[in-house]
Amino acid sequence: MPIRKKTNKNPPVMSHEFIIQNHADIVSCVAMVFLLGLMFEITSKFAVIFITVQYNVTISANEGPDETAVNYFHHGIKDLATVFFYMLVAIIMHAIIQEYVLDKINKKKHFSKTKHSKFNESGQLSAFYLFSFGWGASILLSENFLSNPVNLWEGYPHTLMPFQMKFYFICQLGYWLHALPELYFQKTKKEDIPRQLVYIFLYLVHIAGAYILNLNRLGLVLLVLHYFIELLFHVSRLIYFSNENRQFGFTIWAVLFVLGRLLTLSLSVLTVGFGLATAENQGFDLAAGNFNIVFVRITVLAAICLSQVFMMWKFINFQLRRWREHSQVQTLKKKPAPAKSKSKKDKANGVNGVNSHAADSPRARKEKSS
Repeated sequence: MPIRKKTNKNPPVMSHEFIIQNHADIVSCVAMVFLLGLMFEITSKFAVIFITVQYNVTISANEGPDETAVNYFHHGIKDLATVFFYMLVAIIMHAIIQEYVLDKINKKKHFSKTKHSKFNESGQLSAFYLFSFGWGASILLSENFLSNPVNLWEGYPHTLMPFQMKFYFICQLGYWLHALPELYFQKTKKEDIPRQLVYIFLYLVHIAGAYILNLNRLGLVLLVLHYFIELLFHVSRLIYFSNENRQFGFTIWAVLFVLGRLLTLSLSVLTVGFGLATAENQGFDLAAGNFNIVFVRITVLAAICLSQVFMMWKFINFQLRRWREHSQVQTLKKKPAPAKSKSKKDKANGVNGVNSHAADSPRARKEKSS
Protein backbone atom coordinates (compact mmCIF):
# COMPACT_ATOMS: atom_id res chain seq x y z
CA MET A 1 0.00 0.00 0.00
CA PRO A 2 1.31 3.45 -0.83
CA ILE A 3 1.77 5.77 2.10
CA ARG A 4 -0.78 8.57 2.17
CA LYS A 5 0.48 12.09 2.33
CA LYS A 6 -0.39 13.98 5.47
CA THR A 7 -3.00 16.63 4.81
CA ASN A 8 -2.99 19.97 6.56
CA LYS A 9 -5.95 20.00 8.98
CA ASN A 10 -5.89 23.79 9.25
CA PRO A 11 -7.68 25.28 6.22
CA PRO A 12 -6.47 28.55 4.66
CA VAL A 13 -7.47 31.70 6.52
CA MET A 14 -10.77 33.24 5.36
CA SER A 15 -11.57 30.22 3.20
CA HIS A 16 -15.04 28.69 3.29
CA GLU A 17 -13.86 25.77 5.43
CA PHE A 18 -12.06 28.12 7.83
CA ILE A 19 -15.20 30.26 8.32
CA ILE A 20 -17.41 27.19 8.83
CA GLN A 21 -15.06 25.59 11.39
CA ASN A 22 -14.48 28.82 13.34
CA HIS A 23 -17.78 30.66 12.80
CA ALA A 24 -18.68 30.54 16.51
CA ASP A 25 -15.36 32.18 17.51
CA ILE A 26 -15.71 34.82 14.79
CA VAL A 27 -19.26 35.69 15.84
CA SER A 28 -18.19 35.76 19.50
CA CYS A 29 -15.53 38.34 18.66
CA VAL A 30 -18.11 40.49 16.85
CA ALA A 31 -20.48 40.30 19.85
CA MET A 32 -17.60 41.13 22.18
CA VAL A 33 -16.98 44.35 20.25
CA PHE A 34 -20.47 45.57 21.16
CA LEU A 35 -20.00 44.57 24.81
CA LEU A 36 -16.66 46.34 25.00
CA GLY A 37 -18.35 49.41 23.55
CA LEU A 38 -20.29 49.76 26.82
CA MET A 39 -17.04 50.43 28.69
CA PHE A 40 -16.25 53.69 26.90
CA GLU A 41 -18.33 56.83 27.07
CA ILE A 42 -17.88 57.65 23.39
CA THR A 43 -19.15 54.30 22.12
CA SER A 44 -21.59 53.42 24.92
CA LYS A 45 -24.48 55.32 23.36
CA PHE A 46 -24.01 53.35 20.14
CA ALA A 47 -23.51 49.97 21.85
CA VAL A 48 -26.61 50.35 24.05
CA ILE A 49 -28.80 50.37 20.94
CA PHE A 50 -27.66 46.84 20.10
CA ILE A 51 -27.67 45.29 23.57
CA THR A 52 -30.56 46.78 25.54
CA VAL A 53 -34.27 46.99 24.70
CA GLN A 54 -35.18 50.41 23.30
CA TYR A 55 -38.19 52.77 23.45
CA ASN A 56 -38.85 52.83 27.17
CA VAL A 57 -42.01 54.58 28.44
CA THR A 58 -42.63 55.15 32.18
CA ILE A 59 -46.25 55.25 33.36
CA SER A 60 -47.44 55.83 36.92
CA ALA A 61 -49.61 52.93 38.06
CA ASN A 62 -51.25 54.49 41.14
CA GLU A 63 -52.07 58.05 42.10
CA GLY A 64 -51.40 59.59 45.49
CA PRO A 65 -48.76 58.62 48.04
CA ASP A 66 -48.64 54.99 46.80
CA GLU A 67 -47.75 56.05 43.26
CA THR A 68 -45.47 53.54 41.51
CA ALA A 69 -43.75 53.84 38.14
CA VAL A 70 -44.16 51.00 35.63
CA ASN A 71 -41.94 50.69 32.58
CA TYR A 72 -43.45 49.75 29.21
CA PHE A 73 -41.92 49.52 25.74
CA HIS A 74 -43.09 50.04 22.19
CA HIS A 75 -41.47 49.03 18.90
CA GLY A 76 -39.41 51.16 16.53
CA ILE A 77 -36.66 51.15 13.90
CA LYS A 78 -33.89 50.76 16.50
CA ASP A 79 -35.20 47.27 17.28
CA LEU A 80 -33.44 46.07 14.12
CA ALA A 81 -30.07 46.67 15.81
CA THR A 82 -31.19 44.76 18.92
CA VAL A 83 -32.47 41.88 16.80
CA PHE A 84 -29.10 41.75 15.02
CA PHE A 85 -27.16 41.46 18.29
CA TYR A 86 -29.36 38.67 19.63
CA MET A 87 -29.07 36.91 16.30
CA LEU A 88 -25.33 36.76 17.04
CA VAL A 89 -26.10 35.38 20.50
CA ALA A 90 -28.33 32.70 18.92
CA ILE A 91 -25.48 31.64 16.60
CA ILE A 92 -23.14 31.28 19.58
CA MET A 93 -25.69 29.27 21.59
CA HIS A 94 -26.35 27.06 18.56
CA ALA A 95 -22.64 26.23 18.32
CA ILE A 96 -22.38 25.50 22.06
CA ILE A 97 -25.32 23.06 22.01
CA GLN A 98 -23.97 21.42 18.86
CA GLU A 99 -20.41 20.94 20.09
CA TYR A 100 -20.92 20.07 23.76
CA VAL A 101 -24.18 18.09 23.60
CA LEU A 102 -25.25 16.84 20.18
CA ASP A 103 -21.82 15.94 18.76
CA LYS A 104 -20.97 13.86 21.84
CA ILE A 105 -24.25 11.93 21.53
CA ASN A 106 -23.65 11.40 17.81
CA LYS A 107 -20.23 9.87 18.51
CA LYS A 108 -21.76 7.36 20.91
CA LYS A 109 -24.74 6.41 18.75
CA HIS A 110 -22.96 6.26 15.36
CA PHE A 111 -25.96 7.50 13.36
CA SER A 112 -26.13 7.37 9.59
CA LYS A 113 -25.80 10.60 7.59
CA THR A 114 -29.57 10.98 7.26
CA LYS A 115 -30.24 10.33 10.94
CA HIS A 116 -27.28 12.50 11.89
CA SER A 117 -28.75 15.62 10.23
CA LYS A 118 -32.26 14.94 11.55
CA PHE A 119 -30.95 14.32 15.06
CA ASN A 120 -29.06 17.61 15.02
CA GLU A 121 -32.14 19.46 13.75
CA SER A 122 -34.44 17.95 16.39
CA GLY A 123 -31.87 18.49 19.14
CA GLN A 124 -31.46 22.17 18.36
CA LEU A 125 -35.19 22.83 17.91
CA SER A 126 -36.11 20.87 21.05
CA ALA A 127 -33.87 23.12 23.16
CA PHE A 128 -35.28 26.26 21.53
CA TYR A 129 -38.94 25.18 21.73
CA LEU A 130 -38.58 24.13 25.37
CA PHE A 131 -37.03 27.48 26.31
CA SER A 132 -39.52 29.53 24.28
CA PHE A 133 -42.55 27.59 25.52
CA GLY A 134 -41.57 27.97 29.18
CA TRP A 135 -40.73 31.66 28.79
CA GLY A 136 -43.89 32.44 26.82
CA ALA A 137 -46.13 30.52 29.23
CA SER A 138 -44.70 32.45 32.18
CA ILE A 139 -45.51 35.76 30.42
CA LEU A 140 -49.07 34.63 29.73
CA LEU A 141 -49.56 33.71 33.36
CA SER A 142 -48.00 36.88 34.75
CA GLU A 143 -50.04 39.16 32.45
CA ASN A 144 -53.29 37.16 32.92
CA PHE A 145 -53.96 36.92 29.18
CA LEU A 146 -55.48 33.45 29.52
CA SER A 147 -57.95 34.35 32.28
CA ASN A 148 -60.24 36.21 29.86
CA PRO A 149 -60.08 35.86 26.03
CA VAL A 150 -61.39 39.43 25.71
CA ASN A 151 -57.89 40.60 26.73
CA LEU A 152 -56.63 39.49 23.30
CA TRP A 153 -58.40 42.38 21.54
CA GLU A 154 -59.66 44.69 24.27
CA GLY A 155 -57.81 48.02 24.33
CA TYR A 156 -56.32 47.60 20.84
CA PRO A 157 -53.86 48.88 19.66
CA HIS A 158 -51.55 47.25 22.19
CA THR A 159 -48.62 49.54 21.49
CA LEU A 160 -47.16 49.31 25.00
CA MET A 161 -45.63 46.01 26.08
CA PRO A 162 -43.97 44.93 29.33
CA PHE A 163 -40.24 44.29 29.16
CA GLN A 164 -40.56 40.50 29.11
CA MET A 165 -42.97 40.50 26.18
CA LYS A 166 -40.92 42.84 24.01
CA PHE A 167 -37.68 41.01 24.80
CA TYR A 168 -39.43 37.74 23.94
CA PHE A 169 -40.34 38.96 20.46
CA ILE A 170 -36.84 40.40 19.94
CA CYS A 171 -35.29 37.01 20.79
CA GLN A 172 -37.76 35.17 18.56
CA LEU A 173 -36.88 37.33 15.56
CA GLY A 174 -33.17 37.00 16.35
CA TYR A 175 -33.38 33.21 16.54
CA TRP A 176 -35.20 32.71 13.26
CA LEU A 177 -32.89 35.17 11.50
CA HIS A 178 -29.89 33.21 12.77
CA ALA A 179 -31.30 30.12 11.03
CA LEU A 180 -30.44 31.70 7.64
CA PRO A 181 -26.61 31.81 8.08
CA GLU A 182 -26.80 28.43 9.85
CA LEU A 183 -27.76 26.89 6.51
CA TYR A 184 -24.24 27.81 5.37
CA PHE A 185 -22.46 27.04 8.63
CA GLN A 186 -24.04 23.57 8.93
CA LYS A 187 -23.42 22.68 5.25
CA THR A 188 -27.09 21.98 4.62
CA LYS A 189 -27.79 19.84 1.57
CA LYS A 190 -29.12 21.65 -1.49
CA GLU A 191 -32.29 19.54 -1.56
CA ASP A 192 -33.05 20.47 2.09
CA ILE A 193 -32.51 24.23 1.70
CA PRO A 194 -35.93 25.03 0.10
CA ARG A 195 -37.78 23.24 2.91
CA GLN A 196 -35.74 25.08 5.53
CA LEU A 197 -36.26 28.46 3.86
CA VAL A 198 -40.04 27.96 3.69
CA TYR A 199 -40.57 27.42 7.41
CA ILE A 200 -38.00 30.12 8.37
CA PHE A 201 -39.89 32.56 6.14
CA LEU A 202 -43.23 31.57 7.70
CA TYR A 203 -41.93 32.10 11.23
CA LEU A 204 -40.41 35.48 10.42
CA VAL A 205 -43.50 36.77 8.60
CA HIS A 206 -45.95 35.75 11.33
CA ILE A 207 -43.80 36.90 14.28
CA ALA A 208 -42.84 40.20 12.65
CA GLY A 209 -46.44 40.75 11.53
CA ALA A 210 -47.81 40.29 15.05
CA TYR A 211 -45.07 42.55 16.44
CA ILE A 212 -45.47 45.40 13.94
CA LEU A 213 -49.29 45.33 13.76
CA ASN A 214 -49.51 45.42 17.58
CA LEU A 215 -51.17 42.00 17.72
CA ASN A 216 -48.56 40.89 20.23
CA ARG A 217 -51.03 39.30 22.66
CA LEU A 218 -52.59 37.07 20.03
CA GLY A 219 -49.16 36.31 18.59
CA LEU A 220 -47.80 35.29 21.99
CA VAL A 221 -50.70 32.89 22.65
CA LEU A 222 -50.40 31.27 19.21
CA LEU A 223 -46.62 30.96 19.51
CA VAL A 224 -46.81 29.21 22.90
CA LEU A 225 -49.45 26.81 21.56
CA HIS A 226 -47.46 26.06 18.41
CA TYR A 227 -44.15 25.66 20.24
CA PHE A 228 -45.63 23.12 22.64
CA ILE A 229 -46.85 20.92 19.77
CA GLU A 230 -43.55 21.22 17.88
CA LEU A 231 -41.62 20.43 21.08
CA LEU A 232 -43.56 17.18 21.43
CA PHE A 233 -42.77 16.20 17.83
CA HIS A 234 -39.01 16.77 18.07
CA VAL A 235 -38.74 15.09 21.47
CA SER A 236 -40.63 12.09 20.03
CA ARG A 237 -38.20 12.00 17.10
CA LEU A 238 -35.21 12.05 19.45
CA ILE A 239 -36.71 9.15 21.40
CA TYR A 240 -37.37 7.32 18.13
CA PHE A 241 -33.71 7.65 17.12
CA SER A 242 -32.63 6.08 20.41
CA ASN A 243 -35.14 3.22 20.08
CA GLU A 244 -37.16 2.74 16.85
CA ASN A 245 -39.84 0.77 18.69
CA ARG A 246 -40.90 3.82 20.69
CA GLN A 247 -43.33 5.60 18.37
CA PHE A 248 -46.14 6.39 20.82
CA GLY A 249 -45.10 10.03 20.99
CA PHE A 250 -45.90 10.52 17.30
CA THR A 251 -49.49 9.39 17.92
CA ILE A 252 -49.99 11.95 20.68
CA TRP A 253 -48.36 14.61 18.51
CA ALA A 254 -50.66 13.81 15.57
CA VAL A 255 -53.79 14.31 17.70
CA LEU A 256 -52.51 17.53 19.28
CA PHE A 257 -51.35 18.84 15.91
CA VAL A 258 -54.87 18.70 14.46
CA LEU A 259 -56.36 20.19 17.63
CA GLY A 260 -53.73 22.92 17.59
CA ARG A 261 -54.62 23.93 14.04
CA LEU A 262 -58.31 24.14 14.95
CA LEU A 263 -57.58 26.15 18.10
CA THR A 264 -55.29 28.51 16.17
CA LEU A 265 -57.98 29.21 13.58
CA SER A 266 -60.63 29.65 16.28
CA LEU A 267 -58.59 32.16 18.30
CA SER A 268 -57.58 34.06 15.17
CA VAL A 269 -61.14 34.38 13.86
CA LEU A 270 -62.42 35.28 17.33
CA THR A 271 -59.80 37.98 17.87
CA VAL A 272 -59.40 39.47 14.39
CA GLY A 273 -62.71 38.62 12.76
CA PHE A 274 -65.04 39.41 15.66
CA GLY A 275 -63.15 41.21 18.43
CA LEU A 276 -61.35 43.84 16.36
CA ALA A 277 -64.25 44.15 13.90
CA THR A 278 -66.60 45.23 16.69
CA ALA A 279 -64.05 47.37 18.57
CA GLU A 280 -64.70 51.08 18.96
CA ASN A 281 -61.22 52.15 17.82
CA GLN A 282 -61.58 51.63 14.05
CA GLY A 283 -59.36 53.20 11.41
CA PHE A 284 -55.78 53.42 10.21
CA ASP A 285 -53.34 55.58 12.17
CA LEU A 286 -49.67 54.80 11.66
CA ALA A 287 -48.49 57.19 14.39
CA ALA A 288 -50.83 55.67 16.97
CA GLY A 289 -50.13 52.12 15.80
CA ASN A 290 -53.75 51.46 14.88
CA PHE A 291 -54.20 49.08 11.92
CA ASN A 292 -57.81 48.13 12.60
CA ILE A 293 -59.23 48.35 9.09
CA VAL A 294 -60.97 45.74 6.93
CA PHE A 295 -58.04 45.23 4.53
CA VAL A 296 -55.55 44.53 7.32
CA ARG A 297 -57.94 42.19 9.15
CA ILE A 298 -58.63 40.18 5.98
CA THR A 299 -54.90 40.02 5.18
CA VAL A 300 -54.05 38.79 8.69
CA LEU A 301 -56.78 36.14 8.63
CA ALA A 302 -55.80 35.03 5.11
CA ALA A 303 -52.14 34.66 6.12
CA ILE A 304 -53.04 32.61 9.20
CA CYS A 305 -55.53 30.41 7.34
CA LEU A 306 -53.15 29.74 4.44
CA SER A 307 -50.32 28.82 6.80
CA GLN A 308 -52.60 26.41 8.70
CA VAL A 309 -53.78 24.81 5.44
CA PHE A 310 -50.17 24.45 4.30
CA MET A 311 -49.20 22.81 7.58
CA MET A 312 -52.15 20.40 7.40
CA TRP A 313 -51.20 19.47 3.84
CA LYS A 314 -47.63 18.69 4.94
CA PHE A 315 -49.00 16.78 7.92
CA ILE A 316 -51.26 14.60 5.75
CA ASN A 317 -48.40 13.82 3.36
CA PHE A 318 -46.18 12.93 6.32
CA GLN A 319 -48.79 10.54 7.74
CA LEU A 320 -49.41 8.91 4.35
CA ARG A 321 -45.68 8.35 3.87
CA ARG A 322 -45.40 6.77 7.32
CA TRP A 323 -48.40 4.54 6.58
CA ARG A 324 -46.87 3.35 3.28
CA GLU A 325 -43.52 2.61 4.93
CA HIS A 326 -45.26 0.70 7.72
CA SER A 327 -47.32 -1.35 5.25
CA GLN A 328 -44.21 -2.22 3.22
CA VAL A 329 -42.43 -3.44 6.34
CA GLN A 330 -45.43 -5.59 7.30
CA THR A 331 -45.65 -7.19 3.84
CA LEU A 332 -41.94 -8.04 3.93
CA LYS A 333 -42.36 -9.69 7.33
CA LYS A 334 -45.30 -11.81 6.12
CA LYS A 335 -43.47 -13.23 3.07
CA PRO A 336 -42.21 -16.86 3.64
CA ALA A 337 -38.47 -17.28 3.30
CA PRO A 338 -37.76 -21.08 2.91
CA ALA A 339 -36.33 -20.55 -0.57
CA LYS A 340 -32.86 -19.87 0.81
CA SER A 341 -32.77 -23.17 2.73
CA LYS A 342 -33.88 -25.11 -0.38
CA SER A 343 -31.21 -23.52 -2.50
CA LYS A 344 -28.60 -24.43 0.12
CA LYS A 345 -29.77 -28.09 0.10
CA ASP A 346 -29.73 -28.15 -3.69
CA LYS A 347 -26.21 -26.79 -3.73
CA ALA A 348 -25.14 -29.37 -1.15
CA ASN A 349 -26.72 -32.20 -3.16
CA GLY A 350 -25.03 -30.90 -6.30
CA VAL A 351 -21.64 -30.87 -4.62
CA ASN A 352 -22.15 -34.40 -3.26
CA GLY A 353 -23.19 -35.58 -6.69
CA VAL A 354 -20.08 -34.13 -8.29
CA ASN A 355 -17.90 -35.75 -5.64
CA SER A 356 -19.53 -39.14 -6.08
CA HIS A 357 -19.20 -38.92 -9.85
CA ALA A 358 -15.53 -38.04 -9.49
CA ALA A 359 -15.05 -41.01 -7.17
CA ASP A 360 -16.52 -43.43 -9.73
CA SER A 361 -14.38 -42.18 -12.61
CA PRO A 362 -11.80 -44.59 -14.23
CA ARG A 363 -8.88 -42.53 -12.99
CA ALA A 364 -10.16 -42.82 -9.42
CA ARG A 365 -10.52 -46.63 -9.80
CA LYS A 366 -6.93 -46.95 -11.00
CA GLU A 367 -5.70 -44.93 -7.99
CA LYS A 368 -7.71 -47.22 -5.65
CA SER A 369 -6.40 -50.43 -7.28
CA SER A 370 -2.82 -49.18 -7.07
